[in-house]
Amino acid sequence: MLKTAVLGYPRIGEGRELKKATEAYWKGEISREALEETGREIRRKNWLAQKEAGIDFIPSNDFSFYDQVLDMTALLGAVPPRYGWKGKKVDVDTTFSMARGIQEKQGVQSASVPAMEMTKWFDTNYHYIVPEFYKATRFQVSSDKPFAEFKEALALGVKTRPVLIGPVTYLLLGKAKDEGLSVFDLLNPLVDVYVSLLKEFQRLGALSIQMDEPALVLDLDKRAKEAFKKAYRRFAEEAPQVSLMLTPYFGSLKNNLEFAASLPVAGLHLDWVRAPKDLGNALRLLPKEKTLSLGVVDGRNVWKSDLQKIIDSLGTLVKRRDPDRLLIASSCSLLHSPLDLDLEMGLDEELKGWLSFSRQKLREIKVIQLALSGREKEAAPELKQNRKDVQSRQKSRRIHKKEVEKKLKALKRKDAFRKSPFKVRRLLQKKRLGLPLFPTTTIGSFPQTADVRQARARFKKGFLTIQEYQDFLKDRTRDAVGRQRQIGLDVFVHGEFERNDMVEYFGEQLEGFAFTEHGWVQSYGSRYVKPPIIYGDVLRTRPMTVEWFEYAQSLTDKPVKGMLTGPITILQWSFVRDDQPRSETAKQIALAVREETLDLEKAGARIVQIDEPAIREGLPLRKSDWTEYLRWAVDAFKLASAGVRDETQVHTHMCYSEFNDIIDAVAAMDADVISIETSRSQMELLKAFVRFRYPNEIGPGVYDIHSPRVPAPGDIRELLEKASRVIPAENLWVNPDCGLKTRAWEETTPALKAMVQAAKAMREAFSHGNPRPKSHPRSLQRCC
Repeated sequence: MLKTAVLGYPRIGEGRELKKATEAYWKGEISREALEETGREIRRKNWLAQKEAGIDFIPSNDFSFYDQVLDMTALLGAVPPRYGWKGKKVDVDTTFSMARGIQEKQGVQSASVPAMEMTKWFDTNYHYIVPEFYKATRFQVSSDKPFAEFKEALALGVKTRPVLIGPVTYLLLGKAKDEGLSVFDLLNPLVDVYVSLLKEFQRLGALSIQMDEPALVLDLDKRAKEAFKKAYRRFAEEAPQVSLMLTPYFGSLKNNLEFAASLPVAGLHLDWVRAPKDLGNALRLLPKEKTLSLGVVDGRNVWKSDLQKIIDSLGTLVKRRDPDRLLIASSCSLLHSPLDLDLEMGLDEELKGWLSFSRQKLREIKVIQLALSGREKEAAPELKQNRKDVQSRQKSRRIHKKEVEKKLKALKRKDAFRKSPFKVRRLLQKKRLGLPLFPTTTIGSFPQTADVRQARARFKKGFLTIQEYQDFLKDRTRDAVGRQRQIGLDVFVHGEFERNDMVEYFGEQLEGFAFTEHGWVQSYGSRYVKPPIIYGDVLRTRPMTVEWFEYAQSLTDKPVKGMLTGPITILQWSFVRDDQPRSETAKQIALAVREETLDLEKAGARIVQIDEPAIREGLPLRKSDWTEYLRWAVDAFKLASAGVRDETQVHTHMCYSEFNDIIDAVAAMDADVISIETSRSQMELLKAFVRFRYPNEIGPGVYDIHSPRVPAPGDIRELLEKASRVIPAENLWVNPDCGLKTRAWEETTPALKAMVQAAKAMREAFSHGNPRPKSHPRSLQRCC
């Protein structure tokens, strides 16, 4: 009998209960038991919703208070030594310490330690905590979380399929910290622990396990493939009663398909949404006694599936293969999709009819299964409505705008290039700005405190007039300018108090975007985002940021940066229309940002910052596909930024990205200044810029804004000294890792004061003839 499966489900709760509970726990406002009770209630609702929808394979251990990779680190006992773990059970406080960089018990600080590194999860906007591996790492089962949650579901009458991140993906997600250590040196002891996990699941009665191995969609070398073979051979030999569903997603298996199909597992999952062509080869290569899981419902977007098209595509397959060996599934975890479309009251009915969130996707999976199982009559009413909605979107006049088409046709190749090269621009900019050595600035946003959030909510509910709200925002902007003056920063920002989100704010002012009230998805930890939905052509009809720039600049003689979000980040952090190439949508957004950039310059902006933190996450997962993506992505940024005069300085910001493989493209963007995250990696991410001899100016982030830890001036100076050994001092800026929206002023003010103090110390050292050591391999090693 054809069955259904879901690979993971959103864990945030209908009203963002998880965020509220975790943040309250960090502040000491609720107990650990209250926090854990919130988790239990979210899990209960999730499991029962999937059971009621008729899903056969319901996941457990997909819930996390912070991050599933971090939970795997805790489960395996791979806690870095700096957290003082004693080798017993890894509790939630230790887990939060690894993520947030400070050990705390119900909000009370006990010790200050740096957080573990964080980076993007494959090509999504989700972030995971990067495992750290040392020669002294000793794996052991150190948490009962997956077992406890399996039993918890069982008590509710739901027999789940537990989810584990597979051993090879886990190793490849991490970093070997000791010289001469390869992550694969740890494979055998790691597999020992996985075998123990499988045996314990077998003892509990969980005979089917979802083993997530998204690394299978990457370019794998011979050693990685051998690691897969060795690990799964041992699983088959030492835990033969456990049925493993090998679960890659996010792309095509390509040349990894043959060996993946040959691994001794019970079944293989395919992300049919992203790689429909894999199906033909899988049918040829996968032995008939193995189960084929088909991820036919998109777990990463919000558009309603064309159910009849999917059914027609799979009809022949069902006849050719034993239905007992087929699963209809989500393409990946539904973690990346909002929870429930039925919560949305503000969307118009036409647009709402085009959409499907996680709860609706459960029904899509079930309807496909019904239709393919010979139960067409049960599925017929929903198939009829689905066809009507799909055709409505295809024929809607809201999608295309002739004005946008006309503007794009008028563009010329020269519009994507600055008038002069950087060396010429730099002299003009230095003369105009008059900044000191090691100039200090911030990335853009300042703390969105409770009163800012409350005022925004009151304005949206009609309790504040537009004038009252504008006056409030001006008061906060004036306060932020005053604070920057007092701290002693060299380049100011206005603070972005009017912005709820760096993408949503712009989308709200552009045609072609729609917005939800409850369409939240998790970015990391308690940081959730509500991505806009790009449903049609993008058009800018009025200035979006000029008024707030002008007000802030009127309060100071210091240069205030005009702050914009770049076209690729707006694209990546939105739910994007799927009826035209992403490159075309990116160009439309770039044109809108270009118009805003020119208006900021006309208003007197000496510096315009166009943030592109998401440009790397948009990279295809296979290097063979990178060239085309980077071509149109870089062209979009250049189109957005290149219209300004030479004396106007263009900044960009990128965070939590590995730059080694794309440094050519970063340089081709031709921003005058780039700021990047480097503090968590202890300046390791500078390596790419040093080796490339990046010619433009750079601001390596000197403290981690994702942690409440306030750095000492000496800590920041040490990082700046590392950077100045390998980057010319005249090319260095001093800034935090990222925007300060999520922090409190009580943390932000002393941290920025420490940053300014460190910059002044560096200036003094250089002014007293303390020359920068010449860059050579050893100094590069000391830096990075």
